[in-house]
Amino acid sequence: MTGTRHLVRLILRRDRVLLPIWVLLIAALPASYATTYAELYPSVAERAAYAATTAGNPSIVALLGPVYGDSVGALAAQRAGLLHLIVGLISLLVVVRHTRAEEEAGRRELLGATVLGRYAGLAAALLVTYAADLLLGLLVAGGLVATDLPAAGSLAFGLSVAFAGIAFATMGALAAQLTESAGGARGVGVGVLGAAYLLRLAGDAGATAWLSWLSPLGWAQRTRPYAGERWWPLALLAGLALLVGAVAFRLSVRRDLGAGVLPARLGPAAAGRALAGPWGLVWRLNRVALFGWTVGAAALGAVLGGAAEAAGDAVRGNEAAARLLERLGGSASVAEAYLGATLSITAIAAAGYGIQTALRMRTEEAGQRAEPVLATGVSRSWWLLSHLGFALLGPAVMLAVTGLVTGLAYGISVGDVAGKVPRLTGAALAQVPAVWVLVGLAVLLFGLLPRISVGAAWGALAACLLLGQLGAILDLSRWLLDLSPFTHTPQVLGGPVDATPLLALTATAAVLAAAGLATFRHRDVPT
Repeated sequence: MTGTRHLVRLILRRDRVLLPIWVLLIAALPASYATTYAELYPSVAERAAYAATTAGNPSIVALLGPVYGDSVGALAAQRAGLLHLIVGLISLLVVVRHTRAEEEAGRRELLGATVLGRYAGLAAALLVTYAADLLLGLLVAGGLVATDLPAAGSLAFGLSVAFAGIAFATMGALAAQLTESAGGARGVGVGVLGAAYLLRLAGDAGATAWLSWLSPLGWAQRTRPYAGERWWPLALLAGLALLVGAVAFRLSVRRDLGAGVLPARLGPAAAGRALAGPWGLVWRLNRVALFGWTVGAAALGAVLGGAAEAAGDAVRGNEAAARLLERLGGSASVAEAYLGATLSITAIAAAGYGIQTALRMRTEEAGQRAEPVLATGVSRSWWLLSHLGFALLGPAVMLAVTGLVTGLAYGISVGDVAGKVPRLTGAALAQVPAVWVLVGLAVLLFGLLPRISVGAAWGALAACLLLGQLGAILDLSRWLLDLSPFTHTPQVLGGPVDATPLLALTATAAVLAAAGLATFRHRDVPT
């Protein structure tokens, strides 16, 4: 463990921007949900009717998890149920970034040549992530208590979020030992997380409730905040983290540095014609991620479309809730307003994929793989445009699939497939120009300020998420809301569509991307 303290300081310095952003952003959401439910459903009868409608719809339960009561706290805990998944994903990626990605970049070998213990690198990554998860859990609990919710239930929910993050952070540590690439480790970790979510989804939505007990996400939600708290599921999550962590530490010293426990599969002796240019290379680098994100978007669309009618029934008759949905989703129909609001959140996820794909250029540059490519006949402009093309087309594909599947599911539930599919597909595609603005911003940051491009691009996405989730609820100033490109997206489901904002957003994205290309062409590579 020698040198662990110094590596912890190094990680904290490297993540001094990203770490506070995601902790503070996520910590603010549960309290905002509690405040919203208290305002929209002030009476016990209204909350009971809402809880009964929610519990009776398998799609809503599958998406968010079960609701264990009709108190404000119980409803807010169910609404924030996806935080277990989100925090687990972030924690997993943070650990992979500071373990396997460090090895892949060669920095771990340089540090290992100093006075550094064999366990120090993995221990430092886990300690920082564990601390961030626990701090997040305490902030979540404190925010819920500040909204006059019971302390015991608030602490139970906050700790369930923290321990879910800890469990999947340790899964990320194990995944980092199995493969020899950071991308492979992320794929293994996200695959395990996705399997856990599907098990929880299948158990909560169907008659096979025992499936939820096979998922760490199911354990986290079985703490039952504000409904007779159970504390022992937290021990299951802690025990899983200890067990998986012990295996990860053992494997970390039994394998060669830079290698994985699972042997790498050899590729063909000669490259195919598809790899003759930068577009084929970029396709090869991004095809698995694009497929995974698109499949996830399709599954989400099916759940959202199936839950729309029930969501409309849950708020029908509550004028305040209906008005809030109309502000978020822009439709006179409550069910379609719900779909409009959820599609805007899906657009944030699509922007995440677009930013990730655009920032792959920085990963290639920092890993000294861009320079050999640019030393050939490939120009800087053509290399950047190949990455930019996938960063722009990928989110469009994701949103088109989401809108199509959402329209199918909703159309089947209301008996109007022919009318709902084009309507929902158009609503999803209307989000694309706003996504492109964030992609263009990422490209500009890569060209102009490459060293801070990763943190700044993801910070911009986090700010958009915060404004989108809390802006309408907190009634923030219009100038502040206008900072998010998603604020300017026309609500297709609300009536006639004005194409002017879409053209303006597309032009803004083009200007940002062009500026990024111009600055990249005139700076050193790598830098």
